Amino acid sequence: MHLDQVKAVVTGGVSGLGLAVARHIVGHGGKVVLFDVNDDKGAAAVAELGAANARYLPTDVTDEAVVAANIADAKTFLGGLNVAVNCAGILGAGRVLGREAPMPLAQFRTTVMVNLVGSFNVAKAAADAMQANAAGDDGERGVIINTASVAAYDGQIGQAAYSASKGGVVGMTLPMARELARFGIRVMTVAPGIFWTPMVDGMPAAVQESLNASIPFPSRLGRADEFAALVAHIIGNRYLNGETIRLDGAVRLAPK
Repeated sequence: MHLDQVKAVVTGGVSGLGLAVARHIVGHGGKVVLFDVNDDKGAAAVAELGAANARYLPTDVTDEAVVAANIADAKTFLGGLNVAVNCAGILGAGRVLGREAPMPLAQFRTTVMVNLVGSFNVAKAAADAMQANAAGDDGERGVIINTASVAAYDGQIGQAAYSASKGGVVGMTLPMARELARFGIRVMTVAPGIFWTPMVDGMPAAVQESLNASIPFPSRLGRADEFAALVAHIIGNRYLNGETIRLDGAVRLAPK
């Protein structure tokens, strides 16, 4: 589908990669509803994107009832729903055996709940709404795009919880795509490498330079607009389905 036909829900949509996706869609004539948990940033994002094109709904992606209700509200605002982009996530960094004690199970559970269970929760609610859409070219009714991480494949020390959660996102991509194929709903995942974020922005210059040097080519961190451009390409290219694409400058994470 063309971007001006897009009626999308974007989780983690008020900052970072999610906001970049929302900007790209709205900038090309589409409409978005942003699911997130930061009301101030949500208001700022809607002010930037325009109230006619965007709406913010406070959403805990791990809450089944809230997500189902907000998907319904989003569909009403958008006049339909044909794209869902899952960008909500947390780092959940911590060693299995920390200095003081082993990782609290609650930390592992929370990371998996937000990154994996939250992505599934939004995807299944979106698919439920999309299955009733009129079929477009090739019988397409919708597109679901999840965000994993290169840590799903080469996670570092301290990323056991994060890598497990993102590995789960990669693992559910193909079976979900196979199941939803009969409804004309595609499922794809992007696995970003090291991207420029506010967290990186606050690091010392030497650390930033070290990060840049670790990436083969181009030797710099990824930009959010590059992630958004890939999401836009996935939306427009119907033959992309059931796969995870690494977007990483050929980086492979070192053990630490």
